[in-house]
Amino acid sequence: MSKKKVSSDAEGKDSKSFEEYEKNSELETDEVATKDNENINEEVSIEETVQNQNKEIQDLKDQLLRSLAEAENLRKRTIKEISDAKRYSHISFVRDLLSSVDNLQRALEAVPVDKSNLSEPIKNLIVGLEIVEKEMINTFEKHNINQISPFGEKFDYNLHQAMFEVPTKEKEPGYVVEVSQKGYLLHDRLVRPAMVGISKKPEEEKLVQNKNEN
Repeated sequence: MSKKKVSSDAEGKDSKSFEEYEKNSELETDEVATKDNENINEEVSIEETVQNQNKEIQDLKDQLLRSLAEAENLRKRTIKEISDAKRYSHISFVRDLLSSVDNLQRALEAVPVDKSNLSEPIKNLIVGLEIVEKEMINTFEKHNINQISPFGEKFDYNLHQAMFEVPTKEKEPGYVVEVSQKGYLLHDRLVRPAMVGISKKPEEEKLVQNKNEN
């Protein structure tokens, strides 16, 4: 009887130990699985962090490049504005001065070709006015103010202003045959267009041409 009891107690202990072993094994398995999940989550978190940081770096690079491009454009625009200010800032003064030059040139154009009948003081005055005109033109050219006197040239709407048409057979239509007022350029900018008369076909030729076409 005592042997059976001892045997029964031993079997009970073995069964209890096996259950504890299984329980411990399950706990260990759960711990390993938990650690694996934690490692996976940690790896995913690191990868996301790296991607986010790379994106932020790329965004910062793009912002830097845009800022540099804007700064370069601003620098070029400022340089151009300064250059234009130096070249063209006195264009209004030049435009106002031209009326005085026009009056001086009109006065000289009114002088007769034959000056023999003029008194000596008048002759000297005319010579003085001619010298003043030459000095003014030379000063203009020195400061890149150039005359536009397009007599005989093809009409250019960028530089000339047509005031009237002149029927003529001597020139093809569209040529400058008369200059009422000279124009001026400051460097490459128009200060005032030349006032001109341009050639056109005489009415007789137009009638003949229309008849031939019909």
